[in-house]
Amino acid sequence: MKYQLTLLAEDTPGVLSHIVSLISRRSFNINTLSVGYTEEEHVTRMSFVLTADSENEVEQVMKQINKLINVIKIVNLTHIDSINRELVMIKVKADPITRNDIVNIVNIFRAKIVDINRETLVIELTGDHTKIDALCEMLADYEVIEVARTGTLTMSRGPIPVKNM
Repeated sequence: MKYQLTLLAEDTPGVLSHIVSLISRRSFNINTLSVGYTEEEHVTRMSFVLTADSENEVEQVMKQINKLINVIKIVNLTHIDSINRELVMIKVKADPITRNDIVNIVNIFRAKIVDINRETLVIELTGDHTKIDALCEMLADYEVIEVARTGTLTMSRGPIPVKNM
């Protein structure tokens, strides 16, 4: 099963490698990882989607991560009402014959064309993983040149931030 963990940590060198090392030692697969700044200076937010056999295993690794000196908070958002988003950019070959079809697909998905030239389009889409997977599947009929996809970002719904959970 896949689990969504969100972690707040001090923004210091080596924190990410310690956390990833701890997770990999438990033989979990990290499906996606996203790291970025927060509203607080010197605090980094990390969002992991990982695969594990049981919730007990996830709880154990969370306890170990929480013991790391630079970790402020770790929360399992898997069963909490939350918003999940990814970003993808897709470069696709778009000659005059296929360009209109690709633009129609982009419009159906409410995606954006962020770069265009005589030979290619770069498409940007933000959404949950099923929406992004569906766009990728639709564009597979065309010549996809390159795909860049972020990890999943998760934020709980409602007024309570992760740091207070």
